[in-house]
Amino acid sequence: MSDRKRVLILGGTGDARELAARTAEILGVEVITSLAGRTRQPMGISNNTRIGGFGGVAGLTDYLREQQIDLLIDATHPFAAQISFNAATAAAAADIPHLMLIRPAWERTEGDRWIEADTHEAAAAILSDLAQRIFLTIGRQELAAFAHLQDLWFLMRTIDPPLPEAAVPPGKLLLERGPFSLDRERSLLRQYKIGAIVSKNSGGDATYAKIIAARELAIPVVMIQRSPLPPGDTVSDVESALAWLKNRLL
Repeated sequence: MSDRKRVLILGGTGDARELAARTAEILGVEVITSLAGRTRQPMGISNNTRIGGFGGVAGLTDYLREQQIDLLIDATHPFAAQISFNAATAAAAADIPHLMLIRPAWERTEGDRWIEADTHEAAAAILSDLAQRIFLTIGRQELAAFAHLQDLWFLMRTIDPPLPEAAVPPGKLLLERGPFSLDRERSLLRQYKIGAIVSKNSGGDATYAKIIAARELAIPVVMIQRSPLPPGDTVSDVESALAWLKNRLL
């Protein structure tokens, strides 16, 4: 039987790609990256990548045991709360170490006009009193929460188009993948005469330029807050995740 340690990284973020690449360089370690499959053309696909769900906690627990996974690192999107809870529960059931790599949230700074909302539905409820032209930067899966707002106009930026049967609000669909430059975001907000932005508080640098542009142009941002995550070991950057990993490989 191989003495190589097997590490499962639940991915889908830039941090996850970097962590997987650097972990693969550690002698005696085999890395498997798992993607949920929500993006049609995910970046950074390697030969040791699995795509698709596990079937809840039970399916993930079975996978950890059957594949003899030694360490589990959850580096999913900050808004993938259900996956994170499943991972924490499955790791405990399989009795293996588990880490969450959580990108720090953006913080309000001077000049920001943020309106915090706990859910997409709560964000949708306040838009009619806020602006007539809205920039939605929340991903294609959440567009339905705004589809009933037929009197407003939306610029909707997503990586992939919504499914044909999906409910979407009126407006224009823009298919783009970040990172986005500040000049690009300023131009976009001016070109489409955007009066408000709806954004998840995803953190990171790739999409922060829209927040800077909104600050400069005094445009309000409805900022959707993150859901609570399960308790457990957490780090906020790849270097710290690697240190955690190496300490458990000794």
